Amino acid sequence: MVDARVLHAEGATISVPRRPAGSEPGLVVTRTPLRVSFAGGGTDLPAFYEREPGAVLSTTIDQYLYVTVKRHGTLFHEGFRLNYSESEQVDRLEDMKNNIARECLRFLQVESPVYISTIADLPEFSGLGSSSSFAVGLLNALHVFRGERVSAGQLAEEAAHVEIDVLRRPIGKQDHYAAAFGGLNFFCFMPDGRVSVEHQPLPRSVVQRFFEHLLLFWTRIRRDAGTVLMEQQRRIDETFGTLQAMREDARTLHALMRNGFDPLAFGAVLDRTWSLKRQLASGITNDCIDAWYQRAREAGAVGGKICGAGGGGFLLLVLPPDRRDTVRRALPDLDEVTIGYEAQGSRVLLPFVE
Repeated sequence: MVDARVLHAEGATISVPRRPAGSEPGLVVTRTPLRVSFAGGGTDLPAFYEREPGAVLSTTIDQYLYVTVKRHGTLFHEGFRLNYSESEQVDRLEDMKNNIARECLRFLQVESPVYISTIADLPEFSGLGSSSSFAVGLLNALHVFRGERVSAGQLAEEAAHVEIDVLRRPIGKQDHYAAAFGGLNFFCFMPDGRVSVEHQPLPRSVVQRFFEHLLLFWTRIRRDAGTVLMEQQRRIDETFGTLQAMREDARTLHALMRNGFDPLAFGAVLDRTWSLKRQLASGITNDCIDAWYQRAREAGAVGGKICGAGGGGFLLLVLPPDRRDTVRRALPDLDEVTIGYEAQGSRVLLPFVE
């Protein structure tokens, strides 16, 4: 079990390592996985875990976000050039519209000129933790760009610091830890700010069996998690008992994975946790999502949920393998995305290090 002290708690600081002279590479590329969270989402918010421990079970998948950082050429006149879903060319950090990129650069005191490019396998605002994967992947790249290597725990804490403390986003920390550590993990969020990471090693045969029981569908609905999560936090006293039950579902799923994987029992717990999650905020589901889920259940799915905060994004389903085609036919208006297991967190692809 890894125990990562929360570095952005009140009164704490995150130390940025000093780079060795002459060790700065000219080009860095990182690959950071997206994640699927099964149960416990919402208990990673301070409004919950500062009162009692939270717990989340999630896995990273073989869908990625790539970040490139390069020292900008002298023939270009702007200090910072960014390419993502938009393009930016600015001289000052204060003028940069991409909040995460701006604050990561500021936090690590990266000097211009710098070129940053990012591309993802799946759409943003889809419930798979893409913004946190971007923060983790960019910080990973910037550290290497500075000639540094840092731990997964520090990457997770720095990314959480940028999104939660600096940008004041009403999100929890589970996505930063998932992206940094990778694999199937049981995260515990302690009242004193500690985060414990219990990695669940999976034999290849179990991984294959597990993912044979999963289907992931794109609803084509993008949404910002912030709106839903802000309502959740406003209603925390009203829904605290529901969040406690969702935390217990995360613990139950963790026990199922440790004690011999039963995919149908896993799906039944997921169905229960989805019914609980729907009670947390008004924007978590809608008539379309309810209809898709009902059609999937009637076609043979044992359970499922909308990934992330809710309101759209991806629909995850658990089902017997022999019902896969039946469920696909029941959801002709959704796009299936094939997923597999990713055991590693954010990785540096360039420069290559053995």
